[in-house]
Amino acid sequence: EVQLVESGGGLVQAGGSLRLSCAASGFNFDDYGIGWYRQAPGKERELVARIGNGGTTTYADSVKGRFTISRDNAKNTVFLQMNSLKPEDTAVYYCYYSDYNTRYNYWGQGTQVTVSS
Repeated sequence: EVQLVESGGGLVQAGGSLRLSCAASGFNFDDYGIGWYRQAPGKERELVARIGNGGTTTYADSVKGRFTISRDNAKNTVFLQMNSLKPEDTAVYYCYYSDYNTRYNYWGQGTQVTVSS
């Protein structure tokens, strides 16, 4: 059974930092890119960052220079280090991957990040 379990969210003041984790199981983690998405109330879910199976990273313009995505293949875990947080970063953060054989999209349950001004 595929599982993506996020953790590390919470309440932080503007300018603060949080580190999110996504623990994966049930598939060949090393073979897949993993993405972090977020969804704020009343807004569409948007891609925040993605890391490929080879370590290539991409970021939304809004988080470049502040967020860093990384992966530890030995622990089947992807991290999102978030620095210089802003109130507009407030959202539920989800990790995601798409199985290239079945084309099925997998999502975690999400973790709430709230940034106070």
